[in-house]
Amino acid sequence: MKKPSSKIRDEIAKLQEQLKAAETREAERIGRIALKGGLGEIEIDESELQAAFEDLAKRFRGGKAATTGGKKGGNAGESSASSTQDAAGAAAGGTLEA
Repeated sequence: MKKPSSKIRDEIAKLQEQLKAAETREAERIGRIALKGGLGEIEIDESELQAAFEDLAKRFRGGKAATTGGKKGGNAGESSASSTQDAAGAAAGGTLEA
């Protein structure tokens, strides 16, 4: 049986709310960790910081990032790249500004 379009729109709206809440939680978590690590005190361009977060995400996904040393983290934290970038961007833009 087919669902009416209004019901589908309602489901999409609920999922968008869930996604927004999940991204907020992720951004807050990353922001807290970054502040504890001292990133809040560093003056750095947001695009540079986002690039560093992207390299870090690649490193922990087992990809090859431009980093030196450390362990590779296998496939831990596999999620979509855009979600990770959004979370990193939200943490950089909202939580980490000095």
